[in-house]
Amino acid sequence: MSDIPLNHVFTYTDVDRRFWEQHFESWLPQRIIDAHIHIADPAFRIETVSDELRHSYWVMEVDEMMTIETAQHCFLTVLPGREVKCLAFGAPSPGWDVEANNAYLWEHLPALGHKSLAVVRPTWRGEQIEWLLSQPGVIGLKPYYTLIGYDRHSRDRYLECSIFDMLPRWQLEVADRERAWVTLHVPHAGRLGHPDNIREVRQIRQDYPGVRLVIAHLGRCYTIEHAREAFHQLADDPGIYFDTSAVLNPEVARLAIEAFGVSRILYGSDNPIFFMRGRRQFHGRNYVNRTSHPFHFNKEREPASVEARYTLMMYEDILAIKTACDQLGLGRAEVQRLFHDNARDLIGEI
Repeated sequence: MSDIPLNHVFTYTDVDRRFWEQHFESWLPQRIIDAHIHIADPAFRIETVSDELRHSYWVMEVDEMMTIETAQHCFLTVLPGREVKCLAFGAPSPGWDVEANNAYLWEHLPALGHKSLAVVRPTWRGEQIEWLLSQPGVIGLKPYYTLIGYDRHSRDRYLECSIFDMLPRWQLEVADRERAWVTLHVPHAGRLGHPDNIREVRQIRQDYPGVRLVIAHLGRCYTIEHAREAFHQLADDPGIYFDTSAVLNPEVARLAIEAFGVSRILYGSDNPIFFMRGRRQFHGRNYVNRTSHPFHFNKEREPASVEARYTLMMYEDILAIKTACDQLGLGRAEVQRLFHDNARDLIGEI
C-alpha cells in the first residue's frame, strides 16, 4: 500500500501497518483518550525559529504543529478502527499567539467530542484564568516554563525555575476553586526527582487539593535511573496523576505501574512530535533518539537495514506500555483504564 502523509515530514507506511497488526490490533481497547496532544494552527506562529534555537534541542527540529483537521486524519490513520478522543493544548511557547490558539481549540474541538487545556502565561491574573475556564470544552490549564520569558537562543533559559514561577499561586487558587485539570511539565535538569519539584508538587497538593494535577511525561523520567529516584517519593498520594507521553522505556512504564497503580496513569502521545520514525536508546541517565530523517541532531545514523525497520515513535511508546503490562500480567480491564477510563473519569470529575 502507498504511504499516507501524517504531519511535517512523517508518513504512515507498510512497516507501521505490520507493527500495528502484530502488537496492537487485538490488544488496544476500542476507545482511547489521548490525554497529551498538541494542536495548533501554524497561522498562529508569530516568531520564526532561529537555526540556533532549532539546533539547541532535538524537539525544536520536529516540533511542527498540526491543525485540528490534520489531527483527525492522523487519529484515523495511526489508531485504525478505534474511537479516539483527546485532551489537546496548543504550542506552549512565546513564539506562538497562545491566546488565539486557545480560542481556536475551544471554538472547534467541542463539536468533535474533544476537550482542551488553555495554555497560560504566568503573568495572567485570576480573572483571566476564570474566564478561560468558562470557555467551551476548556477543563484546565497548561503552564510551561518557556512562557516565563522569551529567549531566541535557548529553549531552556528558565529550566531551573520554581513551579510557582510558571504556575503562580493566584492561578492555582482559581484552578482549585474550579476543580480544574492542570498538566504540569516539571522544570529542572534533575527532572521529577529534583528536591524542589518533590517539595512543590506536595505543596500544591496540600494547598490546592481541588486541582486535578497530572504530571506530564511521567515527570520527564525517560530513563530508569530518573524514575527510581522520583516515583517512590510521590507514590503515597492517590491524588497525583501521570501521563505517559514521550516515555519509550518499558522499564520506566513498569516501575510507574508498580509505584502508582493503573488508576493514576493516563495514556498520552505528545504528538505531533512522536510521529517521528525511529527508536530511543538509553545510556545511564541519558537517551539518544535514532531516526531515519536527516535532522541536525541525528548525527550517528544506524545501518539502512535497521532504519528501514523503524516505526513511529508513538508506537514504540505504546509498545513500552504493552511490554510493562504483559510483564505484570495485566488484563484487558487494566489496559482499558490506562488508555481510556482513567482520563474519562478524571474529566468527569471536573
